[in-house]
Amino acid sequence: MDGKRIAARTLIQAAVVALVALCVFVVLRGAEVFLVAFAGILFAVLFHGAASWLTSKTRLSSRWALIVAVVAPLLLIVAAVWLMAPDVARQASELADRLPKAARQLEDRLSSSDWASPLFAQKERIQDAIQGDSSVFSLASKAFSTTFGALGNFVIALAIGLFVAIAPQTYIGGLLRLVPLQRRSRARQVLDETGSALASWLLAKLTAMVVIGLLTAVGLWFIGIDLALVLALLAALLSFIPNIGPVIALVPAALIAMVFGIDKLGWVIALYAAVQAFESYLLTPVLQQRMLGLPPALTVSVQVLLGVLAGVLGVILATPLTVALTTMTRMWYVEDILGDHGSQSD
Repeated sequence: MDGKRIAARTLIQAAVVALVALCVFVVLRGAEVFLVAFAGILFAVLFHGAASWLTSKTRLSSRWALIVAVVAPLLLIVAAVWLMAPDVARQASELADRLPKAARQLEDRLSSSDWASPLFAQKERIQDAIQGDSSVFSLASKAFSTTFGALGNFVIALAIGLFVAIAPQTYIGGLLRLVPLQRRSRARQVLDETGSALASWLLAKLTAMVVIGLLTAVGLWFIGIDLALVLALLAALLSFIPNIGPVIALVPAALIAMVFGIDKLGWVIALYAAVQAFESYLLTPVLQQRMLGLPPALTVSVQVLLGVLAGVLGVILATPLTVALTTMTRMWYVEDILGDHGSQSD
């Protein structure tokens, strides 16, 4: 009998280990799939939050409010593209033409300097050390596949968001049925709180993106950079990625400014630094005063981890995923298991 018990226990332990290993394997191999699904949840939170606001402010039913919340932004985007497309397309084309010239000019200046000339003397050896095919066809194929892969992920996430926003209780109810009966009420509270935290973060982030785009456009126009519109649009979009996005947005603006001289470059760097400081230390704290504060070190760590697992998509979604996981950890672990119901600052 003891031998059978030991064998059964060993079998159960082996099954648990195998299940954990399988879950880890699925997460590592399918990290992008999970992130696309989470992006769909973000869309659902955005649509549902906008529809709830319309329902509270108007006499529209929840279904019609959801239709307006989905269709109205799409119409605004189409109208903006229709009005701004010629200027944006022209400036984007000019930006694509100028960036290689600016990069070559930067290379010439650095190669003539004392500290960088030894590095450029080893240019060919460094290029030979880079692995992989660097032909034009290969680079074009990678860019093509990456662009359409990102577009496909966006469409899938948008579809998931629409389906969840149309019938949220279907998916929430199905998820709650996996929880024991005595814990379902608390699980619903955690899901509601997580949804509220994500909605607050989304509202604050979208507002900050608009403000950053406007401030950057005005500042670049005042400095005299003639590609202000497309550079400001790029800065607004990349500001969705905290810490890393503003640095990436600065690179093309700095290269373009360098063509006009060191003075322009200094002004552009000062502008981007001022806008980033305004967003980080004034705008975002005011917008997110009701939102859970995120330690910067934790956010960067999650960005690095998800960047390794899922690439650019992981970096983009690292912050909202951190918001969700932090809220769940606080409520399920800190409050329920540890019994600590104090304030977050304690």
